[in-house]
Parts: sequence; structure tokens; C-alpha cells
Amino acid sequence: MNDKEVRNISSFRLFIQNFSKKKLGVICVILVFSIYLVGIFAPLIAPYDYSETNLLKTQSGPDMENLLGTDRLGRDILSRVIWGIQTTVIVTITGLLTGALILGLFLGLLAGFYRGIFDFIVMRTGELVSSFPDILLIILLAATLRPRITNFFYQIEDNLNISGLVSSGIIDYLVIGIALLPLSWFGTMRLIRAQVFSIREIEYVQSARTSGASTFRIITRHILPNVISPLIVTSTFGLGAVALSEVILSFFGLGVQPPRPSLGAMLSDVSGRGGASVSVLTNHPEQLLAPIIIIWIMIFCWNIIGDALTDILNPKKN
Repeated sequence: MNDKEVRNISSFRLFIQNFSKKKLGVICVILVFSIYLVGIFAPLIAPYDYSETNLLKTQSGPDMENLLGTDRLGRDILSRVIWGIQTTVIVTITGLLTGALILGLFLGLLAGFYRGIFDFIVMRTGELVSSFPDILLIILLAATLRPRITNFFYQIEDNLNISGLVSSGIIDYLVIGIALLPLSWFGTMRLIRAQVFSIREIEYVQSARTSGASTFRIITRHILPNVISPLIVTSTFGLGAVALSEVILSFFGLGVQPPRPSLGAMLSDVSGRGGASVSVLTNHPEQLLAPIIIIWIMIFCWNIIGDALTDILNPKKN
């Protein structure tokens, strides 16, 4: 084992030791990890399929057969919450990967390193996009893109003589992923760009440039490792925002489409937008509280984890 590997192991152990001191952060990590596991293994955990109905048992309260009761179509609330968690898990992971970890990181590295006209174009584009209210822009993109993407996939099915692309739900996640890009990429890009501005002036980076090292090697070997810490922190905060945005899109019918459940669609259905009576709120509050509690726990925990990581990874506090 070389010296670099030893240093990496020591740094990781130090990080674990410091994070273990953040008791609330540790609790939140356990909660988020448990919720994500429930979503990933929803087909195995959910007692019923999300579309299974029992018209003889509609709007019933909690009992041994249906622990959280049933909705207006006789569907098990607990099962739909579990499947809804899976939707949120998929959206947050894909939204994070496409927005923050790919587009934001890539543009931030290039804008900070090359500066000049490329930096000007990226910054002005980001400022133009961010000048719109986030939620309104996301709703506008989702409403505009869905019919066009749906027609595109229908054409693919017709041309290739295949079926199942549209019904698979891939369009829902694609629309949500594209619509959420403005929410995550610019903030990440701006943070990474600022980090690169300072790192590129450090002596060892300047030495690598004068020695003839390629741009790719300088960015990947000397700059990228030094921006990982702030990237992790900002991505953690971003996960809560992405989860909330997906809920809002589904609430307005622009996210995951029925019959596949999502936490936002469940709130919409119970609130009366989906056809349910408002009296459900008073007679069966568990139908509203179950998705709200899950959403609140996820957003709260991601914010607490982000705060804990900020305290640990901020070099000014170490």
C-alpha cells in the first residue's frame, strides 16, 4: 500500500469519525437510507400492487388488511406510498446525475478553467434561465415537453414496429429530468467555477501547466479532486429541492402519470384535484398525512445532512 492510499484511508476514517459526532446527521442518514431502500425494493415490500383495486372496500380506514386504509378506488394507501417513494427515488437520483453531477460539474470545470468567451456564454445563459421563477419554469417545461416527447416515442414505436416504450413510464422520468435541469445545474456550475478560479492559480497547477501537462490531465488529476467536497455538499442540498419539485409537478398532473403512483399525485387526488371529495381530509386524514410525512422527512433529512457535511468539509472549520 503506497503513501497516497494510506492518506486516503486516513482521510476517510477522519471523515467518518467527524460525521459520527453529528448525531442528528447520523439519524437522518439512517432515515434517508431506509426510505430509499423501501423505494428500491418496493415490488418486494409493498403488500399490494399499486393499481390493484377493491371496489367493495373504498375509502376505508386503517385495519389489519390495509394498514393505512384504502382510497376512493379501493387501492391500498400503504402500497401506493411505497411505490410513490420509488418514483421519488428514481427522480432524485436521475435529476442529481443529469443536473448537478454531469451538466453543472462539466460546465463549471470548463468555464472556470478556460474563462473568456466560453465562461461569458455559460454565465449569461445561466443567469437568463435563473431569472425565471424556478417552479414556474419547471411547470412550463414539463407542460411543453410532454406532448412532443410522447409523439416522438410513438413515432419510434411505429417506425421500429415495437410497443411498450410509451406505457413503460420512461417518458414521465424523461420529462421530469429535463424539466428539473434548470433547478440544479446553474447553482452547481457557479460553485464549481468559483472553486476552479482559485485552484487553477495554485503553484502545483501552474507547475503542471508549464511542464506541458495536457488540459485533460490538469483538470482530472489536479482540479477535479479539489472540487469534490463542495460538490457533495451542494448536491445533498439539491436532492431535497429535486424531491419537492417532483412532488409539485405530480400534484399538478405534469409528473408521473396514472396509474403509476407518486407522492405528489396522491396529494392531488386527496385534495380534490383528482376527483376525491374534500371531506376525505377530515374523515381519512391518513391519506393526506402519509405522503406529507414522507416528503417532509426526506427534505428535512437532506438539509440536515447537508449542514453536517458543510461543517465537516469546510476547510475553514478544520
